[in-house]
Amino acid sequence: MRKLGLLVLLFSFLFLGCSSDNDSPPNGDNDNNTPPDNEPNIGNGAVTNGLSPCENGSAAGFPCQGYDLLFQMDLQAFAGNAGNDIWGWTDASTNREYAIIGLDNGTAFVDITDQANPVYLGKLLTATVPSGWRDVKVYSDYALIVSEADNHGMQIFDLKRLRNVADPPEVFSSDARYTGIGNAHNIVINENEGFAYPVGTARSDAFGGGVHFVNIQNPLNPNGVGGYGANGYTHDAQVVTYNGPDADYTGREIFIGANEDQIAIVDITDKSNPTEITTLTYSNIGYTHQGWFTEDHRYFILGDELDETGFGFNSRTLIFDFSDLDNPTLHTTYLGPTAAIDHNGYVVGDEFFLANYTAGMRVLDISDIENENIAETAFFDSYPSNNTAGFNGVWSVYPFFESGKILINDINSGLFVVQKSN
Repeated sequence: MRKLGLLVLLFSFLFLGCSSDNDSPPNGDNDNNTPPDNEPNIGNGAVTNGLSPCENGSAAGFPCQGYDLLFQMDLQAFAGNAGNDIWGWTDASTNREYAIIGLDNGTAFVDITDQANPVYLGKLLTATVPSGWRDVKVYSDYALIVSEADNHGMQIFDLKRLRNVADPPEVFSSDARYTGIGNAHNIVINENEGFAYPVGTARSDAFGGGVHFVNIQNPLNPNGVGGYGANGYTHDAQVVTYNGPDADYTGREIFIGANEDQIAIVDITDKSNPTEITTLTYSNIGYTHQGWFTEDHRYFILGDELDETGFGFNSRTLIFDFSDLDNPTLHTTYLGPTAAIDHNGYVVGDEFFLANYTAGMRVLDISDIENENIAETAFFDSYPSNNTAGFNGVWSVYPFFESGKILINDINSGLFVVQKSN
């Protein structure tokens, strides 16, 4: 019965949860995505909640510990129906900070530099049709955006345009569009090498839904140069120029794929001849979803998206020791304080920032990860209704601004910007 129940759960999740994909074929070459003459409603960027310190465990009615709410803009502010991925950009010329907000029907851009007066600059509409799945990353001064929407391809948007928006909010057009792929679940970028890696594309494509290699060193003229699919469908991944303890791979470009029922480690330095290093599994696999290296490239912190619902765990985070890439091992497992499902997580220094769906953003201290000591030190819960194992609440977080501002994108309630309490 447990096996049957898991199969039913997985079937439902593939249509309702994070791991949807379809078999849309690729569509042509690069082109521009020009908005229609009659511009649609894109919202007015109204602030739902302003500055609210975390006091007595609450900020503007949201449970919290250690993080203040700077401001919130809900979905109506962007004329969206659901939030998804989020990323950020710091303009190196001006030091201004921008939130890049994934929505079902497009991508919104907000200048968050002045937290008391955030400015909604505009929205880039979806390239084809709306979809609950949209992902964005930044290379240099360009945002690259993919979606599960049929034939969406990869939109490229020149973020320098955000410096001078005369009459915000504006309906933006993309500066280029790569259509060597159709739909994609996610996009990964290795900024050191100038390559983008769309993953979770159509399972019927040349790489079986694995990873595509796209040279973006000239961002407005992306060039597909191959891919890799020997380990099956890749849901998410991280790609690094490796500088960890395994000297055999120093300086090599290493792909770590979350491939549904396994982790795939691949040397992709030579794009014409990617080479599998190893694959690994672990007990009680629900859906191998997403992971991130510690900054020393020794440990890889992984989230499984269906183990909470499938096996009854509290939020489970698996930490692997990657000291030997040919022979990685499970180092330790951390169980959170709630039953909420873990989603995307990122490392900054000695902290791991976890998008924990209904439990909001959780912050884990990983300073003593070597000795298997991991502890939750703070949180901000943008979905106060419950902490159950469901697909509501926080989709993703962006913790990489030097200012310390953290971006949270909530599926139900839009953009939250928070910062560590004084």
